[in-house]
Amino acid sequence: MRLLAEFGCDEIAKVYVLGLRGDDPRYAVEVTESVQPPIPRRKKWVVIVSTLFGCPVGCPMCDAGGAYRGKLTADEMLAQIHFVVRRRFGSNTVPVEKFKIQFARMGEPAFNPAVISVLERLPQELNAPGLIPSVSTVAPRGCEQFFNRLLEVKERLYSGGRFQLQFSIHTTDETLRERLIPVRKWSFAEIGAFGRRWWRKGDRKITLNFAAEKNSPISPDILLQHFDPEIFLIKLTPLNPTESVRKNRLVSLVDPERPESASPLVRRLSEAGYDVILSIGETAENRIGSNCGQYITVWRKDGCRIRDYAGQQSPQPL
Repeated sequence: MRLLAEFGCDEIAKVYVLGLRGDDPRYAVEVTESVQPPIPRRKKWVVIVSTLFGCPVGCPMCDAGGAYRGKLTADEMLAQIHFVVRRRFGSNTVPVEKFKIQFARMGEPAFNPAVISVLERLPQELNAPGLIPSVSTVAPRGCEQFFNRLLEVKERLYSGGRFQLQFSIHTTDETLRERLIPVRKWSFAEIGAFGRRWWRKGDRKITLNFAAEKNSPISPDILLQHFDPEIFLIKLTPLNPTESVRKNRLVSLVDPERPESASPLVRRLSEAGYDVILSIGETAENRIGSNCGQYITVWRKDGCRIRDYAGQQSPQPL
């Protein structure tokens, strides 16, 4: 493994481009680490790892799609985690109260069965009492074995609220959902049914992710038909300013500079009984490029010429 590029700042987020199979840039991936000011790192620290080389789905808001080169091995995913942990703490001990490892950077994790192996190995690989793994998925059809194994691992190793499952659905309009997530996937009814199998008393609620696009409706009435507010919560985020968002002329429903723009929708969802998280990160993260697949897309296109978080140019990779 080689560190090919590093970008960002310790106070907000760092992005690392790692070469996992020699010098071939097709087999480079991103791993990120971030904090959430003003919460100190010892309280909460998030690491987001890649599971695929590229992604075959090609969601129009995500830069990780295209140039798909296959699955990472379990060792390659663990190498990303060890790299960031040892770089930050010098050993495999993570003295953080809430240490979230999210399988959500580059690639749909349900397409890679080795994610399950990583989840099984993590408790032995790290001394991290605050470990909370998280899998974020679009629920692709044909991956039922992956989800059944994920449920078994959660109940065996991460019960009692120590695992976070997220489904990205983005809109309640089924036709628009096909455009935003162009892959065969579970229906809302199937996601709801799996959620009822998954959830146990003491578990974290399952997150329904909405990277909300201005012209893609989110209807509380449709959500209530399929998703029990006792089991599911709603997370609203702005569209990240990726190359794909610009190319496809998508407009974010949530304005990160004006969080109040989402207030009417938050109110309707709350009145329907849902817990609602309006997740608007530091705007500097957009300039850093720590959003999904953004940094590596520019790195592959322009080599070392990466925008830094102050909007300048990084003269060379490491």
